[in-house]
Amino acid sequence: MAIRIHPTALIEDGAEIGDGTAVWDNVHIRAPSRIGRQCIIGEKTYVAYGVEIGDRVKINAFVYVCNAVTIETGVMIAAGTTFTNDRFPRATTSDLSALRDSGPDEHTYPTLVREGATIGARCVIGSDLAIGRFAMIGMGAVVTRSVPDFHLALGHPARSIGLVCRCGEPLARFDGGSRLFTATLTCSACGLGYDVREGQVSELAPPAPVGA
Repeated sequence: MAIRIHPTALIEDGAEIGDGTAVWDNVHIRAPSRIGRQCIIGEKTYVAYGVEIGDRVKINAFVYVCNAVTIETGVMIAAGTTFTNDRFPRATTSDLSALRDSGPDEHTYPTLVREGATIGARCVIGSDLAIGRFAMIGMGAVVTRSVPDFHLALGHPARSIGLVCRCGEPLARFDGGSRLFTATLTCSACGLGYDVREGQVSELAPPAPVGA
């Protein structure tokens, strides 16, 4: 499958882009970064050097993906999302005599977005954390700590309010109670089953991997 790159996109030498990926207008992809197969990189999105993006990832317009971010296969990132990687940002040295280098240093922390997760529009994603498999982050959320697999997180800062299926449909709401419950749940939309133990979700007979 052919790679489609809009003529206004800036792709630096050394950036890797997989077959079937579409890169839209005014995107900037720095090198070395790696983007998988059959992805969509929406208009005016910035992908920093060293970023790793898996296959079939959909990134909408105006997304900022900074250094030290890894995005696994099948992730959806909606418009206007901003990733961060520095907990103690300063423009200059402490005496204000020189600009600080923009490269990674001891204050640069990684962020991992695991397979199948969705990040809603205009979210801000912190660093030194992971967003779990098939988790869903509601629009406008500020994520300051890790989100477990299959959890639905909302707010400022984001907190888990329920569970979602692989297909995106709700499985359970915490409704102000403890999320540390135990149950067996079945998705009413697609029929997939889940075992929940103290808030940790595992799949009952998950689908076979693509290509298996």
